[in-house]
Amino acid sequence: MNPFPFLSAWRRDPSGTAKLYGSIVAQARLPVFYQGFGVPDTLEGRFVVLSLQLFAVLHRLRAEGESARPLAQDLIDRFSTDMETVLREIGVGDLAIPKKVRGLAASSGALLQAYEEALAESDAALAAVIAEALPLERAGAVAGRLAHYLRETLVLLRSQDVDGLRAGEVRFPGTIPGMGLGDD
Repeated sequence: MNPFPFLSAWRRDPSGTAKLYGSIVAQARLPVFYQGFGVPDTLEGRFVVLSLQLFAVLHRLRAEGESARPLAQDLIDRFSTDMETVLREIGVGDLAIPKKVRGLAASSGALLQAYEEALAESDAALAAVIAEALPLERAGAVAGRLAHYLRETLVLLRSQDVDGLRAGEVRFPGTIPGMGLGDD
């Protein structure tokens, strides 16, 4: 076990992956998701929004095939490290961290897989998966808006060059005037 996982991630890509993951996190932190879309501004709500951003980028990288696999793995590794940091910040004890991280990784993987399967089905299926993940009693309307946003994001990402993504350059709806996030 590597006691310094952040060093191995740094060696693989000193700037591109960090910048790309930073952009994913920055997009997930936009107030419009919590104030405009109605996602609860809680740890669970933020996790769902972050997982949607991450899923969109991973989905784009999957379309590139084997050549993009190292970047996708680096993003997943950064996500896991980020989740470990969050657990520590909320006070989970050092001895419980590995078990919690494994559980979180398993549930995150299942959620990303559920997004993928629902995406292949329909908008309603995608909204249902998102609604199930949201910490809301009546998540239907919020999930519908997030599903629409995710589809819009996937279309936008399709037009982005994978070399730009490797360099950490990504555009999301809302970062381009007239695209998404409150433009309805």
